[in-house]
Amino acid sequence: MIAPAVNRLGGAFLECPRTLRRARELGLTGWASYVAGRGGALGDVRPDTVAAALGLIAPEAVRDGWDAARRALSPREVAAHMLAECCRWGSEHLDDAPKIDRLVELAEKAVLAADASGLPLFAAWRAMPVPDDGPGARAAVALHLLREHRAGALLLGVRAAGLSPVQALVAGPEGEAAAVAFGWQPPYPPIGPLLRRRAWADAVADRISGQSLAALSTPDRTDLTTLLRTTITTTFPH
Repeated sequence: MIAPAVNRLGGAFLECPRTLRRARELGLTGWASYVAGRGGALGDVRPDTVAAALGLIAPEAVRDGWDAARRALSPREVAAHMLAECCRWGSEHLDDAPKIDRLVELAEKAVLAADASGLPLFAAWRAMPVPDDGPGARAAVALHLLREHRAGALLLGVRAAGLSPVQALVAGPEGEAAAVAFGWQPPYPPIGPLLRRRAWADAVADRISGQSLAALSTPDRTDLTTLLRTTITTTFPH
């Protein structure tokens, strides 16, 4: 399974201190840059549209971040800046990763093969123009796109499992901390009755996101898995 490695590598730039510093330079809070940085690929749409695409974040929290960002920049501009930060992070951390060109080749092939049906945020991000930077930047962007694809697939799984967003969050690996981070207020539902449905939703997400690997041969899929593990180890040694 490549989901944990994709999630960590594809989202690392969002937590990078330089990315957060750049957001402040643009007049954005960390939350506004996160919401508009992800949702801004959709364009200047209504907050409820962004909330629907992001899926697991409380609508009021989305509206707060979206409206705050729009007072500084257009949503597309915020997304473009976040894409630039993704490229910057990739250049700094992945350019010298082992067999980075091979990782780029396989990850980009998976991104292009991925079915975007029902995944508007992934489709919007994939349509954004990518700067013609080096292999580290290209790898970071491809992994971010695969991360958005998996996030959208999880949302489909959550809804198919009959879970509300807050139920899915509290039954996930981060528990109530995820619900707090995504703007949901307590009291939270008991976790026990939700675990089986959350596991089923994760299995659906794995199945959907795994379809993007169908364009790769079995040896290529093995290579991609190995390269992701190696890249995780060399990028985050501790």
